[in-house]
Amino acid sequence: MGTGILALLSLLPIAAVALFLVVLRWPARRAMPISYAVAAALALFVWRVPGTRVAAASVLGLIIAAELLFIIFGAILLLNTLEQSGGLATIRQSFRGISPDRRIQVIIVAWLFGSFIEGSAGFGTPAAVAVPLLVGLGFPAMAAVTAGMIIQSTPVSFGSAGTPIIIGVNTGLQGQASVLEFCAQQGIAYGPQFLAAIGLRVAILHAIAGTLVPLFVVAIMTRFFGRNRSFREGIDVWPFALFAAVAMTVPYLAAAYLLGPEFPTLTGALVGLAIVVPAANRGFLVPQPEEAWDFDAEEHWDPAWTGSIRIHPVPGSRTVGTVAAWIPYVLVALLLVMTRLRNLPLYDWVYGFAVPIQNILGSSLSRTVRPLYLPGAVFIAVSVITCVLHRTNLLSYGRAWRASTRTLVAASTALVFTVPMVQVFINSAGGGAGFPKMPLALASGVEAISGGAWPLFAPIIGGIGAAVAGSNTVSNMMFSLFQFDVGLRIHVDPMWIVALQAVGGAAGNTICVHNVVAASAVVGLAGQEGTIIRKTLPVFVYYAVLPGAVGYSVVWAPSTGWFNTGTVLAALIALAAVIRIATNRSPPPGRVWD
Repeated sequence: MGTGILALLSLLPIAAVALFLVVLRWPARRAMPISYAVAAALALFVWRVPGTRVAAASVLGLIIAAELLFIIFGAILLLNTLEQSGGLATIRQSFRGISPDRRIQVIIVAWLFGSFIEGSAGFGTPAAVAVPLLVGLGFPAMAAVTAGMIIQSTPVSFGSAGTPIIIGVNTGLQGQASVLEFCAQQGIAYGPQFLAAIGLRVAILHAIAGTLVPLFVVAIMTRFFGRNRSFREGIDVWPFALFAAVAMTVPYLAAAYLLGPEFPTLTGALVGLAIVVPAANRGFLVPQPEEAWDFDAEEHWDPAWTGSIRIHPVPGSRTVGTVAAWIPYVLVALLLVMTRLRNLPLYDWVYGFAVPIQNILGSSLSRTVRPLYLPGAVFIAVSVITCVLHRTNLLSYGRAWRASTRTLVAASTALVFTVPMVQVFINSAGGGAGFPKMPLALASGVEAISGGAWPLFAPIIGGIGAAVAGSNTVSNMMFSLFQFDVGLRIHVDPMWIVALQAVGGAAGNTICVHNVVAASAVVGLAGQEGTIIRKTLPVFVYYAVLPGAVGYSVVWAPSTGWFNTGTVLAALIALAAVIRIATNRSPPPGRVWD
């Protein structure tokens, strides 16, 4: 079978998701079973993968789905515990003390705090922390999920202390003959130095593209969830948005250069918080209170925006002090860091508690479940601590558990089909037809038609891998060697091509179906997954195209000079952003210009 036909067939499960979930806007609980059926049929009848392996991949998907549901439950429980204790009311008021402007709040919570959680835990955890916090502050659930998904870009490549590079890229490249030969030619040993060099390239591309991410967050929020439905009202705060972006990306880039791939996101987020929050407290670049932007009254919200979790003051709840109210989130951050840093003793204890599930249904597929290492365990532990710290009565705490369980049940249907589909898709090698697994078949088809323009397509392949697999790390494992070898075949620096893969893989998290399902489930928002992806898709396109253009410019500059297609495309994107900001003027109240 030809490369092109094989690539088109590999695209069918993704096309099914795009059609039913995004175009037709079916809820994930209806769309994902169809996508699973398509992937399974292709694996069985075209790739001729044995039925036991397809079944094993499906079981593996169910195990991973259970892990995700555990994380979701813990996040919901912590939110409901804070609601019952009165802590959320205090947190909400403390943010109003910084600024009542929702645009400022979403930048601090989603971009900076969310990036910190990504740097420490990764794997979608920011959505489980930042999204419910935004809902607790009074954001519509859909606005909170959209913001939480958009920021899953810049911080992701160095999430969980650099796992997508240290584990993802390293697993894909380690021990490969073409990689070792290249390293020998360059006079460098494969290992930490090589991975750090790739990581620095990744950080450069992210620092360029990430500069506009906070602006995207606020502009999309005001356009789709504001009273006037206006992009312009979001762009109005461009000075603060760019300030917050640079406050994170400059130390992020410096950490990649000085410290390697473990700490760029953690360093960037911490430094960004330390700079931006005090500055906002002092009113630096923040709109005056009388000019603060807010959502319309809740009774005027579109019903589709609101999840089943509704945050309202709990009658009879205690007044919790500001420090006590924030301690649960401080504990979450500390515990996530302490259980992720390999040189701390807590890591060995938590990570070492493992339940191995070997050779599922007699196949080569296995999974080691580490329940204490999953963020859900941290959330549940902090929930119990919060109950004691805030002196919440057991009746109220019981209500938090019951409400969390009800929300979890509603979320389970979509994930039960979403994750097994992913596992069938990426475990489709070894069939009787002798075809490469579906992701590699798809990538080979794109390579066949792109030629020397491959740097423009490399981030898209990484993004598709992450969007399907739900992980930048898994995407890097699948495609890093393929991307490296393509770089060698077109005679450009392959480390830049792998960096484009990693950046695209990070961007793919913004449209990842099971991340959207999980984030929506945390706030009880079911059935709107396709609508959310339609809002985040332009961010993915931007985040794939701009780094692709920069990468094209860099890798071809030695032979064509800097004035090439990539430079022109990158300059046009930058010029469009400058013009949009420079010509921005908000509409009068009640009038919509966008």
